[in-house]
Amino acid sequence: MSKILIIEDEAAIRRVLVKILSEENEGYEVAEAEDGLVGIESIKKEDYDLILCDIKMPKMDGVEVLEAVKKLKPEIPIVMISGHGDLDTAVNTMRLGAFDYISKPPDLNRLLNTVRIALDRKELVVENTRLKKKVGQKYEMVGASNAIAQIKDMIEKVAPTEARVLITGPNGTGKELVAHWLHQKSERANGPMIEVNCAAIPSELIESELFGHVKGAFTSAAKDRAGKFEAANGGTIFLDEVGDMSLSAQAKVLRALQENKVQRVGSDKDIKVDVRVIAATNKDLKKEIEEGRFREDLYHRLAVILIRVPALNERRDDIPLLVDYFTQKIAEEHGTSEKKFSEKALKLLQDYDWTGNIRELRNVVERLIILGGKEVSENDVKLFASK
Repeated sequence: MSKILIIEDEAAIRRVLVKILSEENEGYEVAEAEDGLVGIESIKKEDYDLILCDIKMPKMDGVEVLEAVKKLKPEIPIVMISGHGDLDTAVNTMRLGAFDYISKPPDLNRLLNTVRIALDRKELVVENTRLKKKVGQKYEMVGASNAIAQIKDMIEKVAPTEARVLITGPNGTGKELVAHWLHQKSERANGPMIEVNCAAIPSELIESELFGHVKGAFTSAAKDRAGKFEAANGGTIFLDEVGDMSLSAQAKVLRALQENKVQRVGSDKDIKVDVRVIAATNKDLKKEIEEGRFREDLYHRLAVILIRVPALNERRDDIPLLVDYFTQKIAEEHGTSEKKFSEKALKLLQDYDWTGNIRELRNVVERLIILGGKEVSENDVKLFASK
């Protein structure tokens, strides 16, 4: 049941609003406050889904309440209640973040419609916040080593800009985590982030995947299809394993970066796109350039900012933190209680040669949790962590 707080100094208006909103066919849980100060105290103690607030009140007016709520609980929508002479102020409150305003005496249909829309918006905001938090947890960067601290600092500086970023490092080190954090902390965070694994797409299909195609462009092109660049419009496209892209596709990506335009396969029509490009590779692109497999001009377009993600063997101090993190996540996935790792077990894992990097560590931790004792011991690691 949605909870609504009415902040209104006129008792008669409060009674009308309470009656309308708490009637059986609406069924909202309604609380009252006779002035702004009482309302703010109530908001501090309780969680509300919507606030209806008068503009002209003693002690603390509606504008002050609005500003205070936006600092305390910005996710709560506020509908202002305005008298005839308050309309200019009511309009101004919307610039300050009010959801809407209704005039006195309240029109029944207008009031109920505004309340329903505001509550729907609140649910949407809460759901978006939950999803962003979930995404943030999924792509959490765990570690306190100098190498990770430097990457986090670089992300904070680079993410708000439009600069293209090339992320390098061995397989399994977490390059995609860096890409997601760059997107989440950018001005494009509310736009799409489209991922393309260039190594997983056959060379003859990569251009169609990136730029789309028109019907009849090739044998299996049964209808027009938009590409990943179009899908990422207004957001970010992440070209993972960009070093595996064909030279033909590289030429088209270069044009897209230079002109902010793409052409679908089989078409000569330009389609404008507004996309930030983040790329990643486990290859030495300078060596690839020397051997004629990667375009130098594309490299310089992509590598405005370079971020290198170190191998796990270069950040062994982070292994206990990573083990703890994976232990929590695996326990959640399996619906079991968390297991502890002995100090000797952790030391042995720190001395291990992690050729598969973080991806390998996660697999080993899961294996030890399943096969090890109540506390994962040094012997468990020796038995079950070997390749």
